[in-house]
Amino acid sequence: MTTHSTEDNTATNSAEDYSLDRVPRNKRTMGWLSITNITFGIATAIFYFQMGSVMALNYGAINAIISAIYAIVVAGILGTFIAYLSAKSGMNVNLLSRGGGFGYIGASLTSFIYATNFIMYCALEGMILVSAVHHFLPIIPEWILIVFFGSLVIPLNWFGIKQLDKLQKWSLPIFFLFLIAAIIMNFITPSVYEGDFWTYMPEGVQVGGTALLFCIGMQHGIMGLTPLLATDYARFLKPKDTKIGILAIGFIPQIFCFGVMGGLGIWFGVRLGEPNPGVYIVLLLGAWGALFTMLTQIRINVTNIYSGSLSLASFFENIFKFTPGRRFWVVVTGVSAIFLMLGGIVNHLELAMTFQGVFLLTWATILVTDAILIKRILKIGPAYYEARQSYLHKWNPVGVGSLVIASGLGTIAALGFMGEFLRSTAAFFASLLAAIITLLIAVYTKGKYYVKEEANDIPKEDYIR
Repeated sequence: MTTHSTEDNTATNSAEDYSLDRVPRNKRTMGWLSITNITFGIATAIFYFQMGSVMALNYGAINAIISAIYAIVVAGILGTFIAYLSAKSGMNVNLLSRGGGFGYIGASLTSFIYATNFIMYCALEGMILVSAVHHFLPIIPEWILIVFFGSLVIPLNWFGIKQLDKLQKWSLPIFFLFLIAAIIMNFITPSVYEGDFWTYMPEGVQVGGTALLFCIGMQHGIMGLTPLLATDYARFLKPKDTKIGILAIGFIPQIFCFGVMGGLGIWFGVRLGEPNPGVYIVLLLGAWGALFTMLTQIRINVTNIYSGSLSLASFFENIFKFTPGRRFWVVVTGVSAIFLMLGGIVNHLELAMTFQGVFLLTWATILVTDAILIKRILKIGPAYYEARQSYLHKWNPVGVGSLVIASGLGTIAALGFMGEFLRSTAAFFASLLAAIITLLIAVYTKGKYYVKEEANDIPKEDYIR
């Protein structure tokens, strides 16, 4: 047996966050309610209001509703499987990728792209907050609001997952009070549309067809994120809570973000004739609306910062052996998001959402395909997940090859070079392609690129078969 360096243990991890290795079984102590509560920080983002409003006003309410149901089902199934892998192994998606078909350098590249997604989301969510406050207090320059609110989430992330749990617990009841108030105010505010909101259809648009495909395409831009994001928290789940926990983590956030928040966005948007929640929430609730927006965006951005910092820590540890600690990366993530906001990220929203939708959904599909078809059914490669560099190959063509080919072709399709149908379903097309390529490469290579040597110190309870 080779001697493994300090990179192979948790010495380089913070006491709570285990950003560079699996969470030991005796540290998986959080109940499924606590984990699900943290994921509600994702689900309560006003961004989902905006998605629902934009889709309804542009493509019709019923098409937006059908696409929301599709998103709940697909993201829920992916989220449940990935939460299971995370809970069983004690690893987040960055670490799962190392032993799940990518190798440690290959997984590092996915970690870096993943981190940039969170930085971008942090900036987009931050701009919704800035828009709401600036609409209420136009005397304050936007750049001051950007710097203030961009900096605010950094100290809120300082003490890791336990701090996040407390923040989400005390803020959730306040969120629901604000939400109920907004719903009541929308009820009593005269609607600009005379019919029932679900019957709204722009002129020249029909149910189904191209309009529905456009809505599904927009959902793909966010659907890949929520299943992957859950792994940052599911790895702390108590082993006895695994069965109920993975279903709760997999489906409850999806139901709430796409169904409840997205559905309310459809309703608000149609009744008020306004796609921007940063505007209509303030119109409905005044100063309280600005506070409501502030609360929701802080809730989502602390989770964006947390996940972004873990991904950056994994990337720089793997590639450059640079391990300054998660708090350093919290600051880097927060400051990067501020620069994106100052640089006008919202002006490039569609292009950014297109690429990340293809990339994230493809990545999630590869991990699930690797776990179910390759590891469990075909029994190719080890039955456990390995994250330590000294046991791993730098590259595994199973995941890297699948991701490069599928996401590359998916991005080409999303840009419209393969016809209108594939343009709107590019992420689904890329995911299906990734599953097939993953299977073919794994069978061809016979699993020889998963580990350099078998480990004998992985608890049998962490095996997935």
